Amino acid sequence: MIDSLPSHPWPELQPGWVWLCGAGPGDPGLLTLHALNALRQADVIVYDALVQEAILDWAPQAEHIYAGKRGGKPSAKQRDISLRLVDLARAGKRVLRLKGGDPFVFGRGGEEAQTLVQHDVPIRIIPGISAGIGGLAYAGIPVTHRDVNQSVTFVTGHDQSGNTPGSLDWRAIATGSQVIVIYMGMKHIARIAGELISAGRPLSEPVAVVTTATTEAQQVLETTLGTIVDDIDAAGLEPPAIICVGRAVEMRQVLDWQAMAAGAAPRNLDPLGRGRPAESA
Repeated sequence: MIDSLPSHPWPELQPGWVWLCGAGPGDPGLLTLHALNALRQADVIVYDALVQEAILDWAPQAEHIYAGKRGGKPSAKQRDISLRLVDLARAGKRVLRLKGGDPFVFGRGGEEAQTLVQHDVPIRIIPGISAGIGGLAYAGIPVTHRDVNQSVTFVTGHDQSGNTPGSLDWRAIATGSQVIVIYMGMKHIARIAGELISAGRPLSEPVAVVTTATTEAQQVLETTLGTIVDDIDAAGLEPPAIICVGRAVEMRQVLDWQAMAAGAAPRNLDPLGRGRPAESA
């Protein structure tokens, strides 16, 4: 129980347990109260590359172990990370596995949790805000909007080998989902854009690229499927990034709340061209 949390029967992180917890997309304020409760109790925190240092500062009593995996850079092997969690739990530690975003959304949380259960280590799962939702919201892009889409598809831009997933049916995705949100897609964006265009998505389709979402370093590029490769190069954008494909991107013209908070006027009060007040939708 933590004095700084509201009164509630907060769970206790027991010795020998591992809690797999989502740290959200970056902004420490997007942590859940369950995540804060876990941070204050942990003996050791095994954290990923995208976890902000400010979040770790909230657990000064814990040992901090880096276990980040970044594409194209030296990284710990997944098997070693999973077994390290087992060893720490068996040593009687209160273990917090802290992962960017949500641990079950392209975060290898399912694999790690399964390893722990197979080794008789008790677990708890603490969901987090995924970058594909929270990161886009910080950019002023709603992943669903009644005038735009009744479906949204979340895909990863690379598989275990680092290549574009061969199991993805891009034609089915392109034709079946009005809005597509791509995680970890920067490295293969030329191929991904080509696949979507070949499947019938127009060259003019709006696309947004949001890098280091929800942090002070956040950058947003508004582009199209036909120009995205050149525009990313021209802007000098680097991962981590979330890429959103679809007309939901147009809503940023009226919902770029960070720009408006800084004094900018909305660029277009009716970006979808509906010609009616929003409340009449």
